[in-house]
Amino acid sequence: MDFPKELKYTKDDEWVKMIDDTTALVGITDYAQDQLNDIVFVTLPAVGDEVTADTPFGDVESVKAVSDLVCPVTGVVAEVNEELDDSPELLNSDPYGNWIIKVENITGFADLMDADAYEAKTKEG
Repeated sequence: MDFPKELKYTKDDEWVKMIDDTTALVGITDYAQDQLNDIVFVTLPAVGDEVTADTPFGDVESVKAVSDLVCPVTGVVAEVNEELDDSPELLNSDPYGNWIIKVENITGFADLMDADAYEAKTKEG
């Protein structure tokens, strides 16, 4: 399992990477993709949609289950990773290299953990 130190993590297994003070990339963690197994579909929001911390903004479908994507920040969707429409399995092969949404005008955050706290959480089950 990989837990990059430069990222922050949510209890719902999303990661957030701040680009600047008001812009961030959001994706799912290595732990999340491992638990889901083969991801076959991703439902993405539209550019311009408002997202709210601790609220679902889409979902990922795998051969095992459908899971909500819970936003770690409050803001506006500036960009979506359109590659995931045709190749959702990219989240399995490189969950930290394949972000899901880019959020701008961030005004709030969920409770975020550093890499060490998130790693400890994953070991609790």
